[in-house]
Amino acid sequence: MKSFRTEIENPVVEKDIIELEHKIRQFKEGNVDEEKFRSLRLARGVYGQRQQGVQMIRIKLPYGKVTSNQLLRICDVSDEYSTGRLHITTRQDIQIHYVDLERTPELWAQLEKDQVTLREACGNTVRNVTASETAGIDPEEPFDVSPYAQAIFEYFLRNPIGQEMGRKFKVSFSATDADTGLSYMHDLGFIAKIKDGQRGFKVMLGGGLGSQPRHADVLFEFLSTEKIVPMMEGVIRVFDRYGERKSRAKARMKFLIKDIGLEGFRELLQQEQKAIPIQSYPIEFGNYPKVTVAEMEVPQIAIEDWETFEQWKATNIVPQKQEGYVAVGIKVLLGDFYTDKARLLAQLVQKYAAGEIRLSLRQNILIPYVKEELLPFFYQELKKLGFAEIGYNKALDITACPGTDTCNLGIASSTGIAEKLEEVIREEYPQYVNNPDVVIKISGCMNACGQHNMAHIGFQGMSVRTKDKLVAPALQVLLGGGNHGNGKGTFADKVVKIPSKRGPEALRLILNDFDAHGNGQKFEDYYATKGEHYFYDFLKHLSNVDNLTPEDFIDWGNSEKYKKEIGIGECAGVIVDLVATLFFESEEKIENAEEALQKEKWAASIYYSYQSMVNSAKALLTAEKTKTNTHSSIIKDFDRLFVATEKIGFNGSFEDMVLQLNKTKPSKEFAKSYLEDAKAVLGQLQAFRKLELEEA
Repeated sequence: MKSFRTEIENPVVEKDIIELEHKIRQFKEGNVDEEKFRSLRLARGVYGQRQQGVQMIRIKLPYGKVTSNQLLRICDVSDEYSTGRLHITTRQDIQIHYVDLERTPELWAQLEKDQVTLREACGNTVRNVTASETAGIDPEEPFDVSPYAQAIFEYFLRNPIGQEMGRKFKVSFSATDADTGLSYMHDLGFIAKIKDGQRGFKVMLGGGLGSQPRHADVLFEFLSTEKIVPMMEGVIRVFDRYGERKSRAKARMKFLIKDIGLEGFRELLQQEQKAIPIQSYPIEFGNYPKVTVAEMEVPQIAIEDWETFEQWKATNIVPQKQEGYVAVGIKVLLGDFYTDKARLLAQLVQKYAAGEIRLSLRQNILIPYVKEELLPFFYQELKKLGFAEIGYNKALDITACPGTDTCNLGIASSTGIAEKLEEVIREEYPQYVNNPDVVIKISGCMNACGQHNMAHIGFQGMSVRTKDKLVAPALQVLLGGGNHGNGKGTFADKVVKIPSKRGPEALRLILNDFDAHGNGQKFEDYYATKGEHYFYDFLKHLSNVDNLTPEDFIDWGNSEKYKKEIGIGECAGVIVDLVATLFFESEEKIENAEEALQKEKWAASIYYSYQSMVNSAKALLTAEKTKTNTHSSIIKDFDRLFVATEKIGFNGSFEDMVLQLNKTKPSKEFAKSYLEDAKAVLGQLQAFRKLELEEA
């Protein structure tokens, strides 16, 4: 691969991109272990696809904000390095697919010209910070949460405490008590509050979806804004040390909270306070970029079909607190749109609005700051682009992950069934086109990227086996989930598993029953009244696999017979347990600690030294085939197996040495002495391993 150097002004970003290029070359030459390389590229937004030889690139877009210039840049990159298709995720990112691995450094460099990053969009990191797409314009919001989401994004980007955790860490901000940021299903969720005239947040901890959804606990009823960054740093430090690392199925924050309890977590959080370099982190919201709305004459437009135009306004216009303005919602089918239309959209909002869009958690686009008198013009222009379909954030607007289209973990099609269900609603249930109270979501596997288990009506991709051992694509039908606001929500019940091709009939039965007996209730209330067994009884016949037809063995959107093929999942990274690689990582951490020390970043240097010591201990424990599930267990087991037995001599315990980290305030003196400790540990443990191998 030819050498590539960026033209990025930021030296930190330039170093990142050059390092990625260097690691790709090392990997291609066989000098970097595959698992180690996977971990590195994931933390840089480069994710393996279901299709061999190509990558999915995830672009990290904090709280879904994208300027016109950024969208144009993303379009250029997609056309040059991919296929021209952009995919909006349920975490307000944009993904592009089918990218050659060797071209990812130059792709990243092109994006950074407009301050767009790939860093930590995947892997065991702090993922994209999401927020209500109406942040800044919501008539009900106590204040704009955007500056606070931006501050969290900036503080934790490249922060050593969140680079190599046991698994991913997800954060959300909700603008109002409606909790449209879905705080209750995040590792950390923030809901904007005002108390005694002071800005702050209700803080939710330890929520999650997946195969075992967990409702978040209330960590703080109110936390003032200057405390949210140090609080989150403490939370991540605890998760990094005590969170599971060996078993990916148990490696999320929700399992740590389940194991030790909320009060146990609070105690560990308190123990980390000395290690946190800042106890107060004021966020200057007044410095957040001011909105500038383009000043253009209002084009005179003659609307030909006023009935359709009024229906579009009824379903796709979002009220805005700024007088004279509204936001326009664009329903994006399955989150997929293309660069030819995206360019024209970017130019439209640059010329006639505020030059930005917001991507939503439901895979849609919101255009804020549209003058009310411009609505006929916007409708006409969006219609030309195919962006004027009615039903924004309504029942017709189904959320779905990519499923078996591109994802390694996909079991059954999400996109194919989603398209069919939207067709059913559009043609057979037109009354639901304007219904915001029925939310339908679909995931291709249990990981719940499509958020199926928090929907009113959810479908999860599965497979079903017949008596003759034949395998067909299937759907788990889930009912009754819902967001109740202010950090409260209900996860859907698993009602019945049915062959995928019966999904439309299941939806018909559910909606028909709701129409006949709902009596004006919201769907989630109706479900709660009737209960799981009621719905199981009238859907049960759809689960029969004794009468499958040949069509039932072909998944939605496919023409060939279904095969259950699951690859290696990369959404949470892969744990590296090779002894030599672990020692190599320890050496890299020492280098990082020295560099941070030179830059007078004491806390960062200390954390790199900590990581080096734990990695070195993990290397020897791995050689002994000892479980290395958490940092905490590594530290204790190393004392038990190597120090207490005097295999390795320490002045005191390994735990006392390592956990100076959370008993000493960050300073230049401590950073230097702790770094020397880390170097000594690495040298001593490498020497022990070398002697061990020689004697063997």
